[in-house]
Amino acid sequence: MPTPNPDSTTELILIRHGETAWNRELRFQGHADVPLNDMGHEQARRLGLRLASETAQHIISSDLMRAQQTAAPAALQLSLPVVTSAGLREQYFGIVEGMRADEIQALHPRAWEQWLEFREDHAMPEGESAREFHARIVAALGTLAATHRGQHLIVVTHGGVLDMVWRTARGLSLSGPRQSDIPNAGFNRIRIADPAMPDAIEIVDWADTRHLADLPPQPTYDQRRHFEKN
Repeated sequence: MPTPNPDSTTELILIRHGETAWNRELRFQGHADVPLNDMGHEQARRLGLRLASETAQHIISSDLMRAQQTAAPAALQLSLPVVTSAGLREQYFGIVEGMRADEIQALHPRAWEQWLEFREDHAMPEGESAREFHARIVAALGTLAATHRGQHLIVVTHGGVLDMVWRTARGLSLSGPRQSDIPNAGFNRIRIADPAMPDAIEIVDWADTRHLADLPPQPTYDQRRHFEKN
C-alpha cells in the first residue's frame, strides 16, 4: 500500500461537549438540544484556554447547542468561527430520548432488554442503530479529511461519536458495551492520513483531562456494568 503524503494527513482534536443537566441525571440525550449546565460552561472555559496554543485552522461542531457552547470559548481564543455539522450529532435514541435507564425499563421494558445486549443492529424504537450511527460518523470524518486535507481541526461532538472513533481505530466490534474513557470536555487527538480511508484512524492522545483536574468528579454511565449484570 502506498505511503500517504504527510501533507495530506489531517489532524483532528476531538472534544466531547461539556456537562449538561441530563449528563448529571444520566438521561439519554441523543438529538435532544440540551444546553450546558454551570459545570459544563466552566469545563468549556478551561478547554478554551487549553486549546489557545493549538494551530488549528478550523473549528467544526455538532449543530446541537451543548457542542456549540463548548466550542465557543476556543473559538474566542483562536479568533475562528464555529462551523456546524448535523453529521456530527450524537446517536439518535428515538422515543427514549430524555429518559433515564429506570424510566426506559419501566415504560419500554423490551427495548431496554434488547439495548442491554449491545448489538450493532439494534436501535431504540424510532432510533438509530450502532451500525447506522457508525456509517454516519465515518462519512462525516471522511468529508472533514477531504475538505481540510493536511490541516489541523478542532471538532466538538458527543460521547457516542468518540466511542465510534475509538472502536474504529482499535478495530473493535460495534457490538458490546463502550470500552474507552470519554470524559466531558476531554482532549483527544487523532490523525487521518488518507481522506479516501477515513476509517484508518491513528489515535495520538485520548481522554486527557489535565485542564479539568481540580473539578468535581464527572457523572459516568458505565455500559459495562449493565452488560455484565445482564
